[in-house]
Amino acid sequence: MNNKHSGFGFSTRAIHYGYDAQDHHGALVPPIYLSATFAFPTAEYGAGCFAGEESGHFYTRISNPTLALLESRMATLEGGEAAVAFSSGMGAIAATFWTLLRPGDEVIVSQTLYGCTFALLHHGIGEFGIKVRHVDLSDLDALRAALSPATRMIYCETPANPNLQLIDIGAVAKIAHQQPNITVVIDNTYCTPYLQRPLELGADVVVHSATKYLSGHGDITAGIAVSRQDLAQRIRLQGLKDLTGAVLSPQDAFLLMRGLKTLALRMDRHCSNAQAVAEALQAHPAVESVTYPGLRSFPQYELAARQMKLSGGMIAFELKGGIATGRRFMNALKLFSRAVSLGDAESLAQHPASMTHSTYTPEERAQHGIAEGLVRLSVGLEDIADLLADIEQALAHCVKRAPASKPTTHAV
Repeated sequence: MNNKHSGFGFSTRAIHYGYDAQDHHGALVPPIYLSATFAFPTAEYGAGCFAGEESGHFYTRISNPTLALLESRMATLEGGEAAVAFSSGMGAIAATFWTLLRPGDEVIVSQTLYGCTFALLHHGIGEFGIKVRHVDLSDLDALRAALSPATRMIYCETPANPNLQLIDIGAVAKIAHQQPNITVVIDNTYCTPYLQRPLELGADVVVHSATKYLSGHGDITAGIAVSRQDLAQRIRLQGLKDLTGAVLSPQDAFLLMRGLKTLALRMDRHCSNAQAVAEALQAHPAVESVTYPGLRSFPQYELAARQMKLSGGMIAFELKGGIATGRRFMNALKLFSRAVSLGDAESLAQHPASMTHSTYTPEERAQHGIAEGLVRLSVGLEDIADLLADIEQALAHCVKRAPASKPTTHAV
């Protein structure tokens, strides 16, 4: 792989890293290699590939030139040595879990997680002799107390989906690495490497749902895991090749690389729009509370300023009146689409309790900090004046108005 662009800035690497047009007949845009299999020049070469001695491609479930270019770009953007591409974010998460955990091991996870990750832990690996423990990872003393000789992994999202709680990655990694054999895995989907780089803060593995901001256009599903070379190779040859088979197609890898070219520009706009929407929500009388890392009222505002370049494009808030009012707000939206997922150019609104986190029971949602009336916004790239107008007109449906007084009748 041509790494002549390794010394350049973030956006330059997102556009150019690992590719030289002169190696591909002058094609400015990298070609898509759709072949499922690759021919060996000799029998000995093929044997070397299967033994891990050759660096060539022989089957797309393991490697492919288009996927390899994407992986090299994601590795450099995250500050890692190597990356593995998957067909979904859950593919990346599941492959990492299945590769690194064994029966009898213990994984410590944060209190709030994406619904499908929660289901994988409790209805998947948790049923195969792996102990899952939820801990408030913002409480470092609680983390220290939870560690045991069986602990093999600490896993969290930061910011968390959907309530945006942050974890001090550097502090958690420092505590974890005082004990041998603990791997710190961070889901960096909400931030992307443009806003936050967990590996540089001490994490061992970073995972992404690349369906979201990395792609940015809502037209593919994809996942990424980034780590050091030896760990990434284990995830590739075990978690991807044998345990999940969650292979990203070369066509989708091409589309994901196209999205990476505008990542920095898009994230700047997502963040500036979200800041304005969060401030408008906070000032509205119908709103009970707003959670956004860019607000000074955010409990972890200082950590966000230290750990994240910008505050992100996601907002969580609750309306006065609870779930019924939240539904009125959602139904009144005209520009925001009511849809799951996030990170698209289009602004999206969703109700976690009935959508992304419906895999939790009501008791589990309460235990893990997901209020029944919580609304989550993924603020898109539209003109901010239009977004604010849509928010304002939807909130107007949530303000309780006094009933009109009856006209007074005077005797004649």
